[in-house]
Amino acid sequence: MSATTRITVTLPSDQVAELKKITDNVSGYVAEAVARQIRHRLLIDELQRYQDESGTFTQEELADARARLFDAADVTEDTAV
Repeated sequence: MSATTRITVTLPSDQVAELKKITDNVSGYVAEAVARQIRHRLLIDELQRYQDESGTFTQEELADARARLFDAADVTEDTAV
């Protein structure tokens, strides 16, 4: 298990109420949400770095990426059922 640090986070009461309906492990839920946001930020930074070095993505490249992402999402959803 990785090291942890205790912090205090202030959230709107209505969000806390909804969060507690979703999970008993608020810390785990928040940690996963933060990890997802960090991955998202890293991906954005990497895509920007690529474009800075290689030029803007073409419409064809974007269409191919969308097709791959949505096809992968469909496969993941189908196999989860």
